[in-house]
This record gives sequence, structure tokens and C-alpha cells, in this order.
Amino acid sequence: MHSFKSIILAAWAGIAFAAPFAQDEPHLLRTRNIIDSTSIADSYDFVIVGGGLAGLVLGARLSEDSNHTVLVLEAGTTGDELKTRIDTPAYAYYQSLWPTDLNWNFTTTPQTHANNSQLPWPRGKVLGGSSAINGMYMNRPGEIEVNAWQALLSDMDGADNWSWDSLYAAMKKSETFGAPSDASIQEEAGITFNPASHGTQGPIHMSYPGYTFPEVGAWSAAASNVGIADTSDAYGGENWGAYVATSAINPANWTRSYSRSGYLDPLPPRANYDVVANAHVTRLLFNTSSPSSNLTAYAVEYALNGGAETQSVGVKKEVILAGGTIGSPAVLLYSGVGPKDVLDAAGVPVVSELPGVGQHLQDHLSVSLSWSTDVETGGSVYANNASTEKDDAAFLSYVNSATAYVNASVLFGNGVGSLQSSVNSAIDEYIPDTSTDSGVIDGFKAIYGTTANTILTSPIGLIELVIGLTTDGAIQIGANLQHPFSHGQISIASSNPLDYPIINPNYLNHPADVQVLREGLKLARRLGNAQPLASSLTEETWPGSDVQSDQEWEDWLRANVFTEYHPSSTCAMLPLEQGGVVDASLRVYGLSNVRVADASIPPISFSAHLMSSTYGIAEQASTIIRNYHNQPTYSHNSTTNKTNSTTNNRANEDNGTAILNTTNTPPGEESNSTGSDSNGATAVHSYSSLTTLVGLCLAFVVMV
Repeated sequence: MHSFKSIILAAWAGIAFAAPFAQDEPHLLRTRNIIDSTSIADSYDFVIVGGGLAGLVLGARLSEDSNHTVLVLEAGTTGDELKTRIDTPAYAYYQSLWPTDLNWNFTTTPQTHANNSQLPWPRGKVLGGSSAINGMYMNRPGEIEVNAWQALLSDMDGADNWSWDSLYAAMKKSETFGAPSDASIQEEAGITFNPASHGTQGPIHMSYPGYTFPEVGAWSAAASNVGIADTSDAYGGENWGAYVATSAINPANWTRSYSRSGYLDPLPPRANYDVVANAHVTRLLFNTSSPSSNLTAYAVEYALNGGAETQSVGVKKEVILAGGTIGSPAVLLYSGVGPKDVLDAAGVPVVSELPGVGQHLQDHLSVSLSWSTDVETGGSVYANNASTEKDDAAFLSYVNSATAYVNASVLFGNGVGSLQSSVNSAIDEYIPDTSTDSGVIDGFKAIYGTTANTILTSPIGLIELVIGLTTDGAIQIGANLQHPFSHGQISIASSNPLDYPIINPNYLNHPADVQVLREGLKLARRLGNAQPLASSLTEETWPGSDVQSDQEWEDWLRANVFTEYHPSSTCAMLPLEQGGVVDASLRVYGLSNVRVADASIPPISFSAHLMSSTYGIAEQASTIIRNYHNQPTYSHNSTTNKTNSTTNNRANEDNGTAILNTTNTPPGEESNSTGSDSNGATAVHSYSSLTTLVGLCLAFVVMV
């Protein structure tokens, strides 16, 4: 136990707060299309709600059409005051951005089936969203699960946009792949890849750290020794097995590559594109006098200065919600669009009844084992004040990236059929009590059926295993549930849009989730005891050898589960009669000019970190919207870079060059400035010490 207290102290010891970073000169902000709220025009063709991962993709792509005006409204700051901590990959572990104003600092409701724990849900509140504060994992879902999403749409118009082929092309369009910078790193880490599965001209860099440890190379060999096959290409549709994942790192200067650095900072000035930070969207305003059954949003209301001032901006064509799995349904609910019972209870007048808003919430659930170690780790190097490496850019690019996606047959052997039968026979018993609407219930059944009859019996991973090498004196292996049968809800409890929404993921409501996670933890222990990895691990300290029986594992995991930071599906793309919120064109049912384009739209969870798929969703959404409005492509006389946003998804794979930049450096700024960061600290909540420990040790291993 003493070692775990030490780990907690070490995890927080590196969080440093200094004097504020000077704000950019106004002309530099304008170069990046960032304006002050006083300069907002009266109206825009497109108003994008949320300047996070998806929102900045949409803003960049839609503003390529010069006769479309585009506004992005972001509740958080620009992030300039904490630029160095954002840009430096390893600082995600050693100078965490959790206790700063760049984190929304959400918390769940008490989780009945997880010892009534209230768990933190950090999400990025900054230009770039969670892509600015996460662990930078860049991996992809599998072809089977993406095509399962498409199958849930049946013959819906536009369903082909969400096939594997379409999303695969869109994901590739967003990225520029970089092979390991040094052959010795590739060999030591055991990195394999297929260049044909990656994009080459996109705005987001996906590559490998410039530093590694022998345990990364031992990972796949140890996994093979416990029955987990390795894979030479997890990016071309077969995403299962053990491998070293790419990370969102720019190898040119070892900085984080995120939606702001890729899709905003490199842009030349565009007269038709404005981005406003510190503007919290509160609600959409609708023309309720229209005789049409589909309401039209004519304005977006937003709050400035912490809510002290409220303004609105007009909408000429469309509103696009890109607030993420929490933010997008919350905006709809506060606008009067959602389940009638939720809106009535919150005191929000019903503008358009849509029972599925906020339903189908799914999240990856994580638990970690820990071993003491005497070998060098990233955490020990960073903690060594005499180390010359701790300030080296290549070392500071090291983030955890070895992973393994484990399917049901590895976890249960011949018991897969029995598990499938038990799930199918108990569907009605475990339908969440978050809705009584028959359509929403039918949607739950459809998703359950897909998970039980397509995912469960396929090679797709039910569990992700990850290794954590960023703690001094300890190594962790996390087991993360990927396709939960337990579904939750995002709701609201008041009519004040500045109040946080209610987050109830309903963790472990379904017994199958407990079974899968329990078997994943047993496998994690076997992996830690397998050579060649076992030679680096001294003693299992958490939970320790006292936990052996199935009941002991279950009791322990219920007390120690943590989010893997991958919530999805709260504005699910499903038929309206199954509780869907958006159709295959991303349009919100009942609204004529509102779309949603972020991680809230896939109706099923993915067996992957969600960053790459969300870039793909945003790229695909941009193509759908531009095709609908059928406008010419924007070009610049001041630059040779151009983007060809063709209607053909395959042709779009590598045409991301208009907003490609080789560094994270905005025009007029120095790269990787070492100037002081600001003190954006907020109070850090106290949670169950051991649960918090596990979350801190692996927090940014797994966050989107």
C-alpha cells in the first residue's frame, strides 16, 4: 500500500503552475482566424457549436468554400496560456492538464453497480478539445464494427457514407503517417506497420515517440505467450491483436499533433472564417411559428464572461453541433429538443420532442493492475533530477502506446456461445430504465443484438490491454471494456444552460460487462507473469495475490473501475423509430437545419480509442455538408496549398494538404516555446485513493 501512496504523490508532483503566458498580439490571432467576441458578425452561413476535435475539422473544411461564412464557438480558452504543456506529449503524464481550466471537470452520478462511486470525467475545454489534453493514442476501429454501424441504418438514405470503406477513407484523409524516426527504436519496440493503410497528406501527424523502453518490445512477445496473436497491421480493418499503436505526435519537433495545430494554426487568413474562444453556447433559437413539421434554427445563443453576458448570432444555413458526447446532447436538451420527461422535469419548454437525445450512452470502462519494478521507466527518468534526458524533446515525446485487443474466444474459449445465449435471453431484463419510450427501447435491443450476435462472435476485441510505463517504480497493465452492454444517459436537471448536465453511464448494470472485465483482468495478470515481460516486473502490488476467485475479482473491480475516457453514442445515428437522434446525413430529426458531427453519433461503441474515428467522422461530415450545398472549392492566391474535397470518398483519402503544416507553430510564434505557462488550476476533487491512483497512473494512456 505504501508504494501506491508514493505513486499518487509522484503522479501529482510534476504538476507545475507558473505565471500566465502573454496573450498573442491581435494580428497573430487574426492570422489564425481567431477573433474577439466583439468582432462577431451578425450572422453566418454555418455556426459550429464547439471548437474541439471535430469542430475545428468542420470549420477548416467548410471555410474552404469562399462563399460560405463559418463561425466556430468554443466554450474554453485558446490554450495559449498553457501552450508548452499542451505541445509536450509526455507532459500529459507529468504535468497533467486535469487540474486546470482546460478540463470541464465533469463528474458522474453515483454508480449503483460500482460501489456508488462518483467518477471524474475529464474532457477538454479548449480549442482542440480533448485532442489537446489526451494521451494521443491514434488507432482505429475494425471493419466489422463499422459495417455493423452501417447495418443498423438499414436502407436509410446516405447509409453508405458510414460503411468501413467510407470511414476508412475519411480517417486516412485526416492524417500524415510517419514511420519510426530511428531504426533502433523500431527494432527495440517491435513496431510493425503497413504504409498503405495510412494517409500521407493530412493535417494530423500520426507517428511513434522518439524514445522507447525494452518493455515495449517485450509486450507483443509476452502477449503471444498467453494466446494473444500479434498483428503487423491494425489499421486496415483488422484491428485485433497486440501491437504498438501510433500516437498523435509530430516527429519534426516532437510535439502533440491535435485539431488546433493541424486544422487551425496553419491556415492563412480567411475572410469567411471566424473562431471565438470563451463563448459558451447555451441554446439554439428556433422559429416555432413555421407551419413545417421541421423547425428551423435561426440563431445560436452563447454566454460570455462566465455567463455574465448573453448574446446571439444569426444562422443563414445550418447549425452543426460538435460539442462531443456530453456537449451536443446537452445543447439540444437546453434548447428544448429531447425526451419530454427530461425537459419537463428540468423546466425547459418542449420545442421538439425527440426521445433519443442523451440516450444510448456507452463508455469504455477501465481497471488496472500494478507491479513494482526496478527497471527504468519514463516515470523514473523524469523523476531523476540528475537526468539529462528529462528535458530532451525526444524523451518528452514518449507516451504509452503498446496495446492488445482481445476477442471473446481468447477470453472465454468454448464459453463464447454460452455468454451469447445468456445475453440474448436476458435482453428485456437489462434494458436501462433511462427511458420508457418504445422507440428508444427498440434501439437498445437493436444495439444489444448487434453487440451479441455480430461483435461477440467475431475477432473484434472486447477487451483492450495497455501497458503503462510512466510511473516511477511501477508498471501497470490496464484492462479496458470496449463494447459495453450497459448503457447510460446524458440528461439535465435545470433550465440553466450553464449548469453541468447529468452524466449517468450506468456502469456494470449488465452482468456480461462484469464477466468480460473480470476475464480481462485475469488475462492482464497472466500477461504480467509471462516472459519476456515478467522479468521486468517484481511484485504485483495491486490488487495483489489475495484476489483470486471470480467473486474476489468482481468485488475488487466494482470498487476500482474508472472511465477510459471514450464516451459515445448520445446522439445516436439510428432510425427515428429506434430512438435515433440523427439520420445518415447527420440531420437531427424534426429540425431542418441542425446536424451533429462528433463522437456522439455512432450508435455502437468501437474497439479503439476514439480520436482517429472522430477525425474521420468530422471529415466525412464536412464532405456531406459541402456536397449538399454544392459550392466551389476555396483557393488562396497567397499559398500553393489547396484541398480537393471531391465527392468520392476514396479520392478524398490523401487530399488534406490545404491545412497541412509540419509543426505545431502558429505563424509568428516560436516552436516549443519554453515561456511560462499560466496557472489555470482549479480545485482537484478527492476520490477513492486507490481508484484515483489507477486513473492517474494510466489516465492519459487511454483518453481519447
